[in-house]
Amino acid sequence: MIYTVTLNPSIDYIVEVDDLTLGGLNRMTRDLKLPGGKGINVSRVLNQLEVQNTAIGFLGGFTGRYIKDWLHGEKISSDFVSVADDTRINIKLKAAEETEINGTGPVIRDAEADALLLKLEALQAGDTLVLSGSAPPSLGGDFYSKLIAVCKRKKAEFVIDTTGQALKDALALEPLLVKPNHHELAELFGVTIKTREEIITYGRRLMESGARYVLVSMAGEGALFISDQGVYYASAPSGTVRNSVGAGDSMIAGFVGTLSLTGDVLEAFRTGVASGSATAFSDDLADRALIEQLKPQIEITQV
Repeated sequence: MIYTVTLNPSIDYIVEVDDLTLGGLNRMTRDLKLPGGKGINVSRVLNQLEVQNTAIGFLGGFTGRYIKDWLHGEKISSDFVSVADDTRINIKLKAAEETEINGTGPVIRDAEADALLLKLEALQAGDTLVLSGSAPPSLGGDFYSKLIAVCKRKKAEFVIDTTGQALKDALALEPLLVKPNHHELAELFGVTIKTREEIITYGRRLMESGARYVLVSMAGEGALFISDQGVYYASAPSGTVRNSVGAGDSMIAGFVGTLSLTGDVLEAFRTGVASGSATAFSDDLADRALIEQLKPQIEITQV
């Protein structure tokens, strides 16, 4: 079983305007409300790939009910902890440029945090826990470490998709997969990366620090997969980019889901790249039909 954890979900309120006038009245040309949060995105794409999974984390208030009802409508299993405060709303404003305004998120009480840790007691050997995104400030800086500690005790695998110190702390605990983009990889090591060779160098350092597999996405330039079997490059399929939200989460879903079904890391890499691209080419997250359509376009070569 794959479990996805979203500590700070959101409703993503996507608003489109033709011309944005600051300080004046603007009228929407289109709007869309979607369940947000990186782990939830992973669950939704796993569901498209028909990979069994359960979404967990924290949900509260009318916004939390909206997300729960949406996941139920897509027949996605979920087991969220109910919290007293409202789940946040993030605004994605699309005009000549795309602007994001993200909420801070609810205050998570100690009893609510403990309830999520208790849910992880259901983990078994062979399960995979996907930890994605930021944590509400009220949880402190070490909550991911607490979740990983339960995961390790239960002999389950974990994937972590976050940045900064939380990622550095997790590396020594041997994650199954980490997936920075090339900008995040540079920030992690405090360097400027200009070439593919430099991406490989720092990606290998993530492996040396404990990660089993490293995926580095490079937007329209494709992606790199680094493992002890070698380094592989995947070209990006052609298409019109319509959406910048959730592509990395979709890549994780495609990789982890396919790996769980087939055990084939290169096929998992291919499906991951196809899934990320399918989301980038869609208004919402990838659907299976587009993922399957894109997979034959992706050429994988060993570097």
